[in-house]
Order: sequence, then C-alpha cells, then structure tokens
Amino acid sequence: MQTSAAQTTSPLLEVSNMVKRYGEVKALNGVSLDLKEGEIISVLGPSGCGKSTLLQLVAGLAQPDEGEIRLLGQKIASSTKMVPPEKRGVNMVFQDYALWPHMNVYDNVAYGLKQKRLGTDAIRKKVQEALELLHLEGFEHRLPPQLSGGQQQRVAIARALVTEPRLMLLDEPLSNLDMRLRIEMRSEMAVLFRRLKMSVFHVTHDPEEAFAMADRLLIMRSGAIDQFASPIECYNRPASRQAASLLGAINHLSGEFVAAPEGLALKTPAGILHGVHCEPENAPRAGMAGEVRFRPEALTVFSVPTANESQMVNSHDLPNHSLLEARVIHCTFEGSNWRSLLECGEGSRLYMLSGEPLQPGASVSLRLPREAALLYAT
Repeated sequence: MQTSAAQTTSPLLEVSNMVKRYGEVKALNGVSLDLKEGEIISVLGPSGCGKSTLLQLVAGLAQPDEGEIRLLGQKIASSTKMVPPEKRGVNMVFQDYALWPHMNVYDNVAYGLKQKRLGTDAIRKKVQEALELLHLEGFEHRLPPQLSGGQQQRVAIARALVTEPRLMLLDEPLSNLDMRLRIEMRSEMAVLFRRLKMSVFHVTHDPEEAFAMADRLLIMRSGAIDQFASPIECYNRPASRQAASLLGAINHLSGEFVAAPEGLALKTPAGILHGVHCEPENAPRAGMAGEVRFRPEALTVFSVPTANESQMVNSHDLPNHSLLEARVIHCTFEGSNWRSLLECGEGSRLYMLSGEPLQPGASVSLRLPREAALLYAT
C-alpha cells in the first residue's frame, strides 16, 4: 500500500481562529492549530469540551461560524465556503465502526475504491494489501455481525486506509472495545500509522490512548485549547488544574502561597508543600490562594515516629520532598498494586498506590517529591 508523502515544512492541516456556535453556546471559541505531514495529534478532553465539534468541522460534517480550515494550503472550510467531505481527501474512522452490515469484509473495504471507479484488478490488489496490513486475511467473506469488536474496528481502519487519504480522522475509535482490546488496538494503530507515515487527527477522552498514539497532545476545555505540546510536557507540566486532573493528578490540597528558602511553597492544612509552578503566565505571589495537585503513584510511605523528627527529616534529609501526615481509611487490592484512601489535614481525602497494603486506621507519614507536586494559583 502506498503511504502518504514525506514530511514537509508547511503544515498539512491549519485551523485558524475557529468559532462554532449552537444557539447561544460557543462549542468552539477561537481554536487555532496546525498538523504536520506524517504527524499524529490526539485531542483530549472531557465531554462537552468541543473536541468532537472540532473533528466534525475538519471532516466537513459541520460548517464554522468564524475562522477557516486549510488542507495543504487550500481553504476547505469557512463561514462562506464548504468543500464537501468526499472532496477533502480525508477519511474518518467512527466510534461505532459504521460498517455496512449487509456487505462482507471485502466489499466494505472495497466500497470507497468502487466509488472512485477503479478497475476490478486494481481494487482486488489494494483490498488484499489492506487486509494483510490489518491481519484480516481469511475474513473476506464474513459479515460484520460475524466479527468481534476488534475485527470490526480493523475493517473500518482498512476501509479508511485503502483510498490513501491525506489525513485520517479518528473519532473515539476504541471506546466500544473492552480494556484488553483497547490496549492491543491502540498499540497496533500507533505502529501502523507510523509505519505508513500517516497524518492522523485523533479524538479521545482516554489519556492512556492519547499518550499511546500522539506525537503532540491537544488538551481542550470549554471550547478552547488548554495545552498543545508533547505528551511528556503535558504530563510533567499540565498547564492548568483541569489538565492536571485529566492527566491523573486527582489528589489536590488547597492553601495559600508563602515564601520559602527554595521559592514559593503552598501552606495547606496538611503542612507546607514544595512543588513546581506550572503556570508561567500566571505566576503566584505570597498570600495568593493556590492548589497543589499530584498523582496517587507519587506518594510513598515514610515512617517518622515524632513530629520533631518529622520536621528534621523534611528540612535536612529530604530536601527534594515534602512530608504529609495521614490516616488510612481504606485499602483495596487492584491486581498489580494496592489503592489506599487516606485522610490528610482537615478532612482532605487522598489516594495512594503502593506495592504493599496499608492497615486501615493506621497513621502514616507520606513522602511527596517536589517534582511531582504541581502548584497552581486559584
């Protein structure tokens, strides 16, 4: 199967100042982005953030109210222009597969080629290449209801690939699969698209799927872009409290910023916590309200017998950590680890993942690395 063209310096897809309204609601509010040839962008965000609306505009299923979309430098959508979906050179893989139930696998994959009026031999060759690429040899004569969810998704991808689109659109492609298949398919898709140097615009609500697929991650919130960067940068330095929560930093404590020898720290009911400020454009000052967010796996147990020793260890032996005192509320086994629910400070609840169980009712000292504590002004 022929792959897409090699990477160029100019973007393949450009979205500029995109606005889409539904009545009084702005589903998109000034969204701008670019996608390079051969790049995979994953759009991540909660329900209602605008990610599906953005995908529909790129696909040609909706028209923008303001702004424009360009593909290979050519305008394909604006408030006054709409290139039809079939003339955009893009293909879409839907959440529910959207296979023709009365057509077998071969005819589903061949459908787009037949619409292009290719010859029988050319269609057979391209379909066979696509089926081999997606490990569907021997399934040519089966109907979609005779296939598993993962097989149906492979057919949908084969059908989208076989016409050699300039841009592949993925709309929550794995949400209907069980956990094991989702893990398998996201890895297979990432390998396949990179092997083919495909340009991919991928929408999902699953951070793990986004991390597995993306060259760049676009995080959306309330119709706007919250962060647009590499997956590693987004994970290590989420641009907002909402992005941090979306990317797994579900533990949070509120407090007030105070001066400290190493820079500003956050004074919370659980103690003074040192961390990394993640909003350079909104730098906090002493006295401002703030919040620290961190992931359950960032916490480790550090047993300290007395309060005096706790302060001594915190200030001298653990310069890159903070200590929190907590009480174990509940502990449950999750297969690869134990998840504990803890009470910390004035009734705050935290989660922790560990390799060993913690005894409910026990008091523990928790160690939180400075780099894992994400600080935000509120």
